[in-house]
Amino acid sequence: MSKPLICLCLTASTVEQDLILIEKYRKYIDLVELRVDLLDDDERLNIRDFPAKAGLPCILTIRRTVDGGKFSEGEASRSMLFARALAFASEDSSKNFAYVDFEEDFHISSLQDAAMAYGTKIIRSFHDMKNPVENIGEKLRSMHGSRFEIPKIAFMPHTLKDVTNLYKEMQDFKNSDQIVCAMGPLGLPTRILAQRFNSYLSYTSPADLDLSLSDIGHTDPKTLEEIYHFHEIDSETKLFGITGWPLKYTSSPKIHNERFIQTKQNAVYIPFRAEKAGEAFEFANELGINGFSVTIPHKEDIIKNLFSVDKKVEDIGACNTVINENGLWIGYNTDCTGFTKALLKFTGLKNLKKTRVAIIGAGGAAKAIAYAVKKMGGKACIFNRTIAKARTLGKQYGFEYAPLGAESIITLKKYNDLIIQTTSKGMGSTEPSNPENDPLWFYDFAGTEMIYDIVYEPEVTPIMARAEKAGCKVHNGYSMLLYQGEEQYRLFKTVK
Repeated sequence: MSKPLICLCLTASTVEQDLILIEKYRKYIDLVELRVDLLDDDERLNIRDFPAKAGLPCILTIRRTVDGGKFSEGEASRSMLFARALAFASEDSSKNFAYVDFEEDFHISSLQDAAMAYGTKIIRSFHDMKNPVENIGEKLRSMHGSRFEIPKIAFMPHTLKDVTNLYKEMQDFKNSDQIVCAMGPLGLPTRILAQRFNSYLSYTSPADLDLSLSDIGHTDPKTLEEIYHFHEIDSETKLFGITGWPLKYTSSPKIHNERFIQTKQNAVYIPFRAEKAGEAFEFANELGINGFSVTIPHKEDIIKNLFSVDKKVEDIGACNTVINENGLWIGYNTDCTGFTKALLKFTGLKNLKKTRVAIIGAGGAAKAIAYAVKKMGGKACIFNRTIAKARTLGKQYGFEYAPLGAESIITLKKYNDLIIQTTSKGMGSTEPSNPENDPLWFYDFAGTEMIYDIVYEPEVTPIMARAEKAGCKVHNGYSMLLYQGEEQYRLFKTVK
């Protein structure tokens, strides 16, 4: 199979806008897909000379609604548009469409003959927009036709296991050209690792929210190339990553991949969403992932899948890093080290011996933070909605514990020198503070508190905005991410 290509899906409503998109992303892409079904009706008549204007190999696609497109006028009209675009082919191949996308059940002999007569390859596609495809290998074999046809299968996975299964199936297709991708957020690894999934190309779309196809799992070409270094991934590239659920926001790929480039390592770090921790290990084992970060909600549950853990994981009861050492998964905790460095830098303190600390939450991150606060000599209270979890964590370190609600305001004021927010509340929220995005919505800041929120997306979370307005000193969790990432990187480097 040839080295995978980056294809930009052109999603604008006019040809002129699509050409602007090409110029914006030209240095990242190898070819483009003209989505005629997304063009305004009058614009669809002006597609014949598009390849000459684009200056890149072009795929001609008129996607019908049943396959996730916008063309609904019927097959006769669609066939006429295909014919118009393929007519009057030039002997200069750069002026013709390099590819045309015909669905598996769309067979018009005259159109196929017109395409092949001038070297236009046919992408023979099958889509399932709602479900995974079973027996992928068998279906691909049945779709492989002449050398002018490239079979394509795109489906919607329900779990990471469906993506793992696609990888397994594709290992028999290393010597042929085909396009495969799992759609949606679960399918992102298939787009980044097209080389490992033996896919001819990886589809991308513009970053602009109005033009992006992120709902079906597209990323933009700049991200694919600058963050994941798509064109440099080969069979020798070491794989690392991060797992969690829903894993909507993470800066870890950018941080780790930048380190790999700076240190000239042939490695890539990718996100892979797993609703269950066991699925993450199945995926990692199958793809040969060397190590990965663990985030919400798996930091505790992941431990039962490990062969052994370091002393910190043993003491804390939470793990955020796993390394494959000679086929055995070993667990580490770098959160506590990262948090300690970040917090002392934020507060300007040498320790927490004279500081009363409120820890909000009692999950995996809170466990590492409680461990660090104890090591730094702080007196703390654990506040959590489930009081049993707060009690368990509090008793582990000799801390007080209380329910997370208005009934605990007096206790909270007793421990409000430093408030550490460890839950996922506020992640991705740009709305004003409310009970859904601010775990302390019931508490009025005095302006003397220091607030450290481990969430870093957005840069200013709702609780931070409210506290800062009251005069508090605030900080988000990006520094913790950086420092714990440094520790992870040291562990990743030990993998042979």
